Amino acid sequence: MGVGASMLSRIPVFGSPIDAQVALERIDPVLKKRMADVALNAARSKGATYTDVRIGRYLNQFVITREDKVQNVVNTQSYGMGIRVVANGCWGFAALDKLDNDSIAKAAGIAVAIAKENARIQSEPVILAPQKGYGEVSWKAPIERNAFEVPIKEKTDLLLAVNAAAMKNGANYISSNMFLVNEQKYFASSDGSYIDQDIHRIWPTFTITKIDPKTGKFANRNALSAPRGMGYEYLIPRETDKIKGAPTTLYRDRYDMLEDATVGAVQVGQKMAAKSVEAGKYDLILDPSHLWLTIHESVGHPTELDRVLGYEANYAGTSFLTLDKWKSGKFNFGSKNVNIVADKLQPGSLGAVGYDDEGVKCGQWDLIKDGILVNYQTIRDQAHILGLNASQGCCYADNWSDVQFQRMPNVSLQPGKAPLVPADMIKNVEKGIYIIGDSSFSIDQQRYNFQFSGQLYYEIKDGKIVGMLNDVAYQANTQEFWNSCAAVADKSDYRLGGSFFDGKGQPGQVSAVSHGSSTAHFKGVNVINTARKI
Repeated sequence: MGVGASMLSRIPVFGSPIDAQVALERIDPVLKKRMADVALNAARSKGATYTDVRIGRYLNQFVITREDKVQNVVNTQSYGMGIRVVANGCWGFAALDKLDNDSIAKAAGIAVAIAKENARIQSEPVILAPQKGYGEVSWKAPIERNAFEVPIKEKTDLLLAVNAAAMKNGANYISSNMFLVNEQKYFASSDGSYIDQDIHRIWPTFTITKIDPKTGKFANRNALSAPRGMGYEYLIPRETDKIKGAPTTLYRDRYDMLEDATVGAVQVGQKMAAKSVEAGKYDLILDPSHLWLTIHESVGHPTELDRVLGYEANYAGTSFLTLDKWKSGKFNFGSKNVNIVADKLQPGSLGAVGYDDEGVKCGQWDLIKDGILVNYQTIRDQAHILGLNASQGCCYADNWSDVQFQRMPNVSLQPGKAPLVPADMIKNVEKGIYIIGDSSFSIDQQRYNFQFSGQLYYEIKDGKIVGMLNDVAYQANTQEFWNSCAAVADKSDYRLGGSFFDGKGQPGQVSAVSHGSSTAHFKGVNVINTARKI
């Protein structure tokens, strides 16, 4: 029986434009199961010993404004199927966007043929960790309001109001944007799983620019928002989410874009007038809006097992966290205050899903425990390398047309257990800098030596914030930096940051991932002055 339903004839592919009404339509899971079974049966008949099928419908919306104008509103969609098999002990993969029975069966046959041909040069067969089938199950992101259902006018009105507030308070230019994602993913495997998932992400952001008319110099201030795995409710601020005591307005699980732009326009002027930092050793108080990126680059990436094994050396680099360090059971990654957990479950995070792209039920586990390296991130064909009897659920593909591979889960620094807030930390700092927001960074191919800068820098003297600084960046190596961690604030300060577009692989793919922390105190870190010398 064919699958040419009228709905499918309206589905464009490869990120082509669609209208808003089509974006709200759904594909019947019964139809998806029927298509998946065609692929599973065809692959088995051709000699596959394992097969998984991913049917993906990927929706994106971009709302783009500048000053008093809406520059663009774009809705795109990609729809199709990826088929991955093991045959003769080797992987094979094929993808298609013409989803009739004959085309699906043909693609499954191509995937098997590729696997058999690859097997001729493979030295060792694929070893998959055991995985039970879950039957027919589903998972949906627990959103309160689907952002794709919110009228475009409501979104553009918000962005234009944000722009107007910034201009009123001294900005010369502002661009503001809203990025929305909805992944409708269906997974089926020869293990007996049929998994339907609905995933939502949102990222509101802006860049404010102010120019000094006398000197021609300029400064920017980016939004302090974090991309989140939430619906439109993220943009409806709650008073209970305000972080008390910070030198700027920060929220825990919601974001006040209008307030951030209003304050940000004033702060960008203050940045221009702030004194340039004197290079030297400082204690750093790092806000979660900044620290997430340092966690991502210096902890998230080096604990990816494929990097450790050298699989990503050509494109993304390797890792200083080699297997011998893990096997020793005593490699000192950081101080005893450093407890870092990987997870795919945290509500509102970018990486939260019920099951990964191998049909593995997601969970959480320790990466760094009391400062000691205890684990990595794995998928099914890596688990045996660490002696694990199951995958940790870290497999992901950014589209149906791409093969899934090992990607980072949420990686987060755990809050301190003793009552402690940022104001308490500041009281104990004689000479320091409080850093808020992320900006540029640099890190070497082994994720060891690095440099990071931020959005806002506040000088601390004798336990008090005394003013704003400029031209700040800090340098360290990963082990030295995390061993300088003297304290982490308690869970009342815990917040998520994250990346919407974390790149990896050849051909390149992107994924979205969150990193949580509370504000943390690092002692005696080397700070440099980044001002351009003419």
